[in-house]
Amino acid sequence: MDLVLDVVGWVHVSDGRLLAVRARARDRLYLPGGKREPGEDDWTALSREVREELGVHLDRESFHGIGVVEAPAHDQPPGTRVRMACYTAGYHGEFTATGEVDEWMFVSPDERHRLAPAVQAALELTR
Repeated sequence: MDLVLDVVGWVHVSDGRLLAVRARARDRLYLPGGKREPGEDDWTALSREVREELGVHLDRESFHGIGVVEAPAHDQPPGTRVRMACYTAGYHGEFTATGEVDEWMFVSPDERHRLAPAVQAALELTR
């Protein structure tokens, strides 16, 4: 049976480019976000992950689901898939790569080859 990693991701687009992060020792870019801790709902998990990765606070009032994508998991054993619930939200603060990520950047659609497969799928939700 295939393993499915169930995660949440923040989709933030500015000037037509998608915000992405590079986690430590990874060759592809990911959405800010990650796995839920036990008992967390999507809002709690995503706001915590974004704060831990980028040092910004998401705005609860503008938090909005835009879809769920599923794709092969990058850098995981064969057969592993990612199921990612994607959300948009405004934010407060300045982006700073913190403990969990090495860098953040905005990626244009023509740079989609730099994105992990699930993030490529999430990019389609922004069109």
